[in-house]
Amino acid sequence: MRADYRPVSIRKLLVANRGEIAVRVFRTCRELGIETVGVVAPDDVGSLHTRSADRAVEITGYLHSEEHIRAALATEADAIHPGYGFLAENADFAEAAEAAGLTWVGPPPEALRLGGDKLAAKRIAREAGVPVLPDGRAEEIGFPLLVKAAAGGGGRGMRVVRSPAELDDALAAAEREAEGAFGDGTLYCERYLERPRHVEVQLLADGAGAVLALGERDCSVQRRHQKVLEESPAQHLSPGLRSALHEAAVAFGRAVGYRSAGTVEFVLDGEQFFFLELNGRIQVEHPVTEAVTGLDLVAEQLRIAAGESLETIRYEPAGHAVEVRLYAEDSRTFLPQTGRIERLALPGGPIRVDAGVEEGDEVGLAYDPMLAKLIAHGRDRGEALELLAKGLDETEVRGVTTNLAFLRWLVRHPMVRAGEATTAFLTEHPPLSAPPLVRAPDAFRAPWRLNLPAPPPAPPPDVDVESQRPGATQGESAVVAPMPGTVIRVEVVAGEAIRARQPLVVLEAMKMEIPVHSPFDGTVKNVHVSVGDRVAGGALLAELES
Repeated sequence: MRADYRPVSIRKLLVANRGEIAVRVFRTCRELGIETVGVVAPDDVGSLHTRSADRAVEITGYLHSEEHIRAALATEADAIHPGYGFLAENADFAEAAEAAGLTWVGPPPEALRLGGDKLAAKRIAREAGVPVLPDGRAEEIGFPLLVKAAAGGGGRGMRVVRSPAELDDALAAAEREAEGAFGDGTLYCERYLERPRHVEVQLLADGAGAVLALGERDCSVQRRHQKVLEESPAQHLSPGLRSALHEAAVAFGRAVGYRSAGTVEFVLDGEQFFFLELNGRIQVEHPVTEAVTGLDLVAEQLRIAAGESLETIRYEPAGHAVEVRLYAEDSRTFLPQTGRIERLALPGGPIRVDAGVEEGDEVGLAYDPMLAKLIAHGRDRGEALELLAKGLDETEVRGVTTNLAFLRWLVRHPMVRAGEATTAFLTEHPPLSAPPLVRAPDAFRAPWRLNLPAPPPAPPPDVDVESQRPGATQGESAVVAPMPGTVIRVEVVAGEAIRARQPLVVLEAMKMEIPVHSPFDGTVKNVHVSVGDRVAGGALLAELES
């Protein structure tokens, strides 16, 4: 923390969240002498964030705004920090908190409404002179396109559609997912870029109208439209492009009347950039900006919420920082996993670790499976990546399947080391695959020779976990659950003729839908699950005959 930080007027803070971000906010509060209140849902009792707060209060669920306000008033808290996810960008929650006399540590309700509605946000961006991707009806913008939830984020309610035949199913699935995750199934379509970079600008804004850009982060390495590795500053940006990105982010922040910490996200295609969305909250990847600037963004949020200005803020960006997210998930499929953490050894020394669990904790189905974030800061990008690679080598997790091996592979991959990863990286370089021996010259990695648009990324090998049942005869297959989850749809019945890649069962975990497909043309012999069943990873779902 900066030496010139001073205590703010907030006395007791409730964090309306759980896991890593709650623990993170509590840490800054302790340094500032602010008392903390944690909240806990019935299925989350005993979790790390409740053990880290000065006091914990039981609530019926994290998505119930009235429960957070009740807990704050009952404990005589005078402020609420929403963290990220759940209700963090819910304008009604912010409004209700302020109406109850609580200080809201976040953007004003109106800024959340304007920025949170992605269609309204794109209109405001256009009016502010910020470039945006074309959006509208599918027939107007053509294919490929991206179906997106207007109230969404975190990859939920998003589907890439490359042909008209895929559109109806994608719209239906995205609407269900958005409704389940955000309570709002409104969708829209926009042009999809096959190999863009994903770059975001960190903003801080105070109540007096000052808006600062604190630098940018490259978040191009993603799976399921969710980030895996983030770094700051972004590589290979010309001075003009970097300046234009910062100016566009500030212009948008001013246009919506922003206050607090927030992030404006863009996609980059060469020297062109397009506005994606505003994240009206602290971001998961904020530690890389903290490492480079030396600022504590949570402390800045608290100062701003307490009415202080940004006039005194001083920082000198230095070095490079990289973050990776350690998840309880399968490294081939990126599907979430569950279990008890029997052993957890996280690195120390130069590696910053923001963890949401400890050894002995249970990873369940109901919440995001992120275990911890590992952040390395070096004098330059090469040193930061080397420090992170060593930190990952020191990390050990037993008792639950994680993406640790994948992260070790990722930070050493030559394309990542060269700073050339796009959002298609994990499609074109399947997880844990052998890295290329030789990188092709630039001319051979672009489609200029035929003057045609870039082709879609070649798909990775099929990693659906449909497997041969031990002892099964040729032409029979047992389809098993690739992860623990809840059956939300059964698409076939016994005796039905099926085709290869046809959905058989749809599972849900962490509010994301995962369809399980048939591995071949054939017939359904038996279906072993019903809607509403909760199944373990590897549970038998159906039996097929070719």
